[in-house]
Amino acid sequence: MAPASPICKTITAGMLKHNPSNETPPRIVNHLDADDFRHRGQQVINFIADYWSSMGDYPVHPSVTPGFLRDQLPTDAPPMPEPDAWVSALQDLRDLILPGMTHWQSPRHFAHFPASSSTVGALGEALIAGINVVPFTWAASPAAAELEMVVVDWLGKALHLPDSLLFAGGGGGTLLGTTCEAILCALVAARDRKLAEVGWGRIGDLIVYCSDQTHFSFRKAARIAGIQRGHCREIPTSLEDMFALSPAALEAAMQADVDAGLVPLFLCATVGTTQTTAVDPLRGLCAVAETHGLWVHVDAAYAGSALVCPEFCHVVDGVEAVDSFSMNAHKWLLVNNDCCAMWVKKPAALVAALGTEQEYILKDAAAEGHDVVDYKDWTMTLTRRFRALKMWLVLRCYGVEGLRGHIRSHVRMAAAFEELVRDDARFEVVTDRHFALVCFRLLSTERLGGEKKANELNRRLLEKVNAATLGPYMSAANAGGIYMLRCAVGSTLTEERHVREAWKVVQEQATSLLRKMQIGKL
Repeated sequence: MAPASPICKTITAGMLKHNPSNETPPRIVNHLDADDFRHRGQQVINFIADYWSSMGDYPVHPSVTPGFLRDQLPTDAPPMPEPDAWVSALQDLRDLILPGMTHWQSPRHFAHFPASSSTVGALGEALIAGINVVPFTWAASPAAAELEMVVVDWLGKALHLPDSLLFAGGGGGTLLGTTCEAILCALVAARDRKLAEVGWGRIGDLIVYCSDQTHFSFRKAARIAGIQRGHCREIPTSLEDMFALSPAALEAAMQADVDAGLVPLFLCATVGTTQTTAVDPLRGLCAVAETHGLWVHVDAAYAGSALVCPEFCHVVDGVEAVDSFSMNAHKWLLVNNDCCAMWVKKPAALVAALGTEQEYILKDAAAEGHDVVDYKDWTMTLTRRFRALKMWLVLRCYGVEGLRGHIRSHVRMAAAFEELVRDDARFEVVTDRHFALVCFRLLSTERLGGEKKANELNRRLLEKVNAATLGPYMSAANAGGIYMLRCAVGSTLTEERHVREAWKVVQEQATSLLRKMQIGKL
């Protein structure tokens, strides 16, 4: 053991001076007391169970203004533990914080793609927190590293991904926090691979490609990776193609850049865009990308979960040609936040770009001479969570068939909502429904201003729907200049009755809105 520093010696001497031997030494608190944990843990489980069972009593989205919570809490942390701090904190959580939350688990939450929860997923999170390891290398927690390797192959097979993306086929995967991380990791790997080929001084010539429907996280990742702001080509899409990226448009954009002396680098294709769940045609895009050596990444953050059902596998036709693929199991596959799975065809490209030299403290004799995976070399972070544990539990406890049933139930409910929309002549379904999102709008008659006023009409409708007491919470998309309402079915607690009730509110608010507008026109 290293000798104490002079500062440590001074502090120790001072402590001894002010704590003579005849005084009782301060009590050492055990912050991992098993009995205390059992007691408080039971309180937490009861709290969460009560929250789940009373979810319907909360408005999905709160009516609060900025500062509402800060004004109710002290400006400083308590210097000493409060009397009955745990009980009073839970009370404040119930009375102050929960009423100001957007309740993502609400059965009436249709605004966003789901942040799915399950009892197994939640308890898996508790186990992760209780075990609390940091598996940045194999040596740092061998079982955690190897369980992650097993789980990503399990999941990849369940999603019908090609063997080339799995450890079993020479590729490999990892579990990250979000798709944002996955895209950035893939982009950095592609950047370094390309610059090693064309010269490191040409980073300013690199061009990346996406559609105008690609999630903004891709553009953010490109900036972080050093791609110039003007070098991200957002290729326009149209309603005629259901907002999917055209291979011909991609080819034209790439050729124009090559002719200008620039270097095509990366394509981010999307299966299930955020606005309308558009599906980019992978086979055609990969064929075009190959001509210029692009790295092709597939962002299937939402829709990737649906691949567990064989009937949806056609949406990734051609996926065997991509370089990397990511999806969020925490969106629709019953794994609580956060859990993004990413697979790569050539893990060595990730390690070459993101790997670090092992410091002595990180080395382990048992790993010497073995081809172990050190996951710190697959991403930006060193500290990482034991996400594989909850994914493993979900797969074991629900099984692939159980996950299929979960996805299919939401798809059936979305199909039922779609039919309700189509049965009302005042509305139209704007885009094809691929999964469990329905994009629809209220039609504007010529008397109400026709198409020119349609967007404003639907903005007002959404405001009225979301303002309804204990009504549904929906959101909007604006693609191709068309403003439309989004109803995304996906909460674990959502049942058919919630979908029917949501549509009833939409109809009632539409009737009220149209009546007021017609009176105003008289």
